[in-house]
Amino acid sequence: MKRVIERLYANSSILNDKGQYAYYGRVGGCLITGNEDGIKHCAMNVLYSLQHLGYTIPPQSDAGWIGEAGPGPSYLDPGSGGPQNDFTNRNTTFMTWNLLHLARILKDAGGIPAHGNQRSEWDAGCRFDYENPDYR
Repeated sequence: MKRVIERLYANSSILNDKGQYAYYGRVGGCLITGNEDGIKHCAMNVLYSLQHLGYTIPPQSDAGWIGEAGPGPSYLDPGSGGPQNDFTNRNTTFMTWNLLHLARILKDAGGIPAHGNQRSEWDAGCRFDYENPDYR
């Protein structure tokens, strides 16, 4: 995931057709699986990185399954209990619906409004309605 986020950052200077960063108007979440603890810490890092790039993060947009701490089976391994875990299934379901709802809200609204967050306009000198100290 670290490499994926690095690749996203590498393309973060690309602008959309409104002059905003390219990832504006997209939603993001994360699902962490494995057999060690650290779901919340990993999710915090992933979700922070996504919102920093311009993704919109809905409530409860992470879910995870860790199984027993230490060496052991992974989520889909026979006998892991992963696919039957009610906590994981509930949080994954809530996350999925929240991502879908927010994506629909953003799509219906035409994305994030552009005023005040257009890199192309900032570079052209627009300062979005705050006083320019050079003209006091």
